[in-house]
Amino acid sequence: MGLISFLKDAGEKLFGGKAAQAAPAAPSPEAVAAANKAAGDAIVTYINAQGLKVDGLDVAFDGASSTVTVSGVVPDQATKEKVVLCCGNVAGVGQVNDLLTVSSPAPESQWHTVVSGDNLSKIAKKFYGDANKYPVIFEANKPMLKHPDKIYPGQLLRIPPLG
Repeated sequence: MGLISFLKDAGEKLFGGKAAQAAPAAPSPEAVAAANKAAGDAIVTYINAQGLKVDGLDVAFDGASSTVTVSGVVPDQATKEKVVLCCGNVAGVGQVNDLLTVSSPAPESQWHTVVSGDNLSKIAKKFYGDANKYPVIFEANKPMLKHPDKIYPGQLLRIPPLG
């Protein structure tokens, strides 16, 4: 997939809070490296918490460019796309450099950035011509989505091809 853009200010708040706010104005290179490593580790923890299997998973975060680089081997296209979403739908991430390899390649999904007023039915109508196909989108974005009504503006969703 290459480089995928995300809204930097939308998403899960995995790294931030008081520790990030207390950072010195001109941090040392060691402090920057430690913060980037901590952010990358937080994303790895999030991916693992979603139950996504990636052999040789490596996640690196570059705070200066707000870029996550992710690599490893995934079993299928759906897992690849979900891992990319886990990396990008995080507050503070502006883009994901996807270096993942798929063991069993398949057609790629389309992508949709949620805007105010969107719901899964409306998105399904746009992509599939049938609002009742919203469960396809919901299932394609699990486990990141816990409920079909819990989407937010700026979130990137995968829209898989209908099978």
